[in-house]
Amino acid sequence: MNTIIRVNTRTREIKREPTPKAMERWGGRGLIAHILLNEVPPTCHPVGRKNKLIFASGLLADTPITTSGQMSVGGKSPLTGGVKECNVGGFAAKRIANLGIKAIIIEDVPKEPTTDVLVVTAEKVFLDPAPELKGKLVSETIQLLRKKYGKKIGIFCIGPAGEMMMYGAGIASPDDNDVQIRYAARGGLGAIAGSKGIKAVVVDDSGSTYKPPYYDRELLQKASKWLTDALLADPKTENRHLYGTPAILALANSVGLLPTRNFSQGQFELVENITGEHIREEILRRGGIGKAGTPCVPGCVIQCSNVVPDPEGKKKIVASVQYENIVLLGSNCGIGNLDDIAELNNLCNEVGVDAIETGAAIGVAMEAGVIKFGDAEGAKNLIREIGKGTYLGRILGHGAVITGRLLGVRRVPAIKNQAIPAYDPRALKGNGVTYVSSPMGADHTAGNAFETLKTQDPLSPVGQVAVSKRLQLRAALLDSCGVCLFIRPPFTKNPEKWCDIFKGRYGWDMTVRDVMSIGLDTILTEREFNKRAGVSEEFYPIPEFMEEEPLPPTNAVFDVPMEEITTMWEKDVVLDQF
Repeated sequence: MNTIIRVNTRTREIKREPTPKAMERWGGRGLIAHILLNEVPPTCHPVGRKNKLIFASGLLADTPITTSGQMSVGGKSPLTGGVKECNVGGFAAKRIANLGIKAIIIEDVPKEPTTDVLVVTAEKVFLDPAPELKGKLVSETIQLLRKKYGKKIGIFCIGPAGEMMMYGAGIASPDDNDVQIRYAARGGLGAIAGSKGIKAVVVDDSGSTYKPPYYDRELLQKASKWLTDALLADPKTENRHLYGTPAILALANSVGLLPTRNFSQGQFELVENITGEHIREEILRRGGIGKAGTPCVPGCVIQCSNVVPDPEGKKKIVASVQYENIVLLGSNCGIGNLDDIAELNNLCNEVGVDAIETGAAIGVAMEAGVIKFGDAEGAKNLIREIGKGTYLGRILGHGAVITGRLLGVRRVPAIKNQAIPAYDPRALKGNGVTYVSSPMGADHTAGNAFETLKTQDPLSPVGQVAVSKRLQLRAALLDSCGVCLFIRPPFTKNPEKWCDIFKGRYGWDMTVRDVMSIGLDTILTEREFNKRAGVSEEFYPIPEFMEEEPLPPTNAVFDVPMEEITTMWEKDVVLDQF
């Protein structure tokens, strides 16, 4: 990938630049970290002129490696005030890679409010005014973009929440049939797009002459086949294919880490209605357009997404419904009906907000007495308020922390001003370490300790820092490569295969330590940006109530010493294992 595209939304000037030599070994999340540190003032206003919205291809984006169609989207987070990178599916990322584009960097803000589409083709890149898209829901936006620019295009777009610069807004990316709607959801990236007047990015790779300069095509193809075969032989892959990410819901409930009623409990009495097994049974029973086991990016062999249809199987409610969204919009709000949760998820997708952040904000609003826990119709109306931009909608659209502050709620489940995902850190303490220490704030994808339940006591504070550190390094590497976190199992057994992949693609002679250094470099660069921005973890510990309020049924509190967490990256880092 040999091109960097810079778009100035004030002057409307667009530049194509060759990839600088310094950027050649950076990709995805790592590339975003370095661009932010080198080009964005850390203390700048996140929706002001000096912030940048970055679409960065992973190091493996133009390879046949399964799941390499993930796109990193990032900038200075409106929510956390620090680095934010989201790794998102959809069908746009592969098209960007097919054009040989390493990154699209969107800069400055328009002189006057505008609604633009950034069109990227093999022949040209231009800003196309699109006032007709102003205020449109995400599905309406996608339909109008297809009508104007063609069926076979990649799309990133925002909804009304992003246009109104709400800090809980995300960026959507569909598949070619507009069934799966994936989101760069966390951290408020949709607000950055809105501040720059970018309603959508359209990518058309037809006519591209770019050919990836593989160093050793045969070696790369051999490594790609090894990974595919290893994933297909792994029982975890079959489980994810059958049940998707909701497969872990019953286990999360049984061990008592399932956020329930604004993180006041760890188990939900209606859990049987929302488990992965129940969701699959309902999808198959309803038939029609319902599907279990579908991909979110081209060429994925795991295929853990789903399509939840209405009871007659004739109309899609949402695709895909994921574990985190089920929990934050479901048990966290006391809602235990699958269709209600799917509709809530779809409403979030339509107005363009992060379902995790929004579910947490609604849970806080429920505790404040705005509506009662379990009131599904009331929750739906609250999301509609976000789309309308009412006063209450704007409060909720800015996330859990603002909601709690303005409604007078003390129990707000957030770290670095970002809502905690669907694993209560009192009962899964490795995740608590990740939430506090990750440059991303409360983000399970930065290093999820759920996979260590069988090898690590989740309630013990002992050893959790080491677990989180290893998982964070692994996640940073995968995000920098532009691949899904779910391809990790084969590499834990054969980490040296990374060396074959990089040798085959780039000709780099690397050891496992060299490969893992990509993850370490990414994290240290992000940490430096956050330090300069004033959002280091010593200022944002675990929420106070989680240190004081025992979580039923385990009655655990978060008790990993902060001094261990704040110094974890100052000590030796193990880089010889994945």
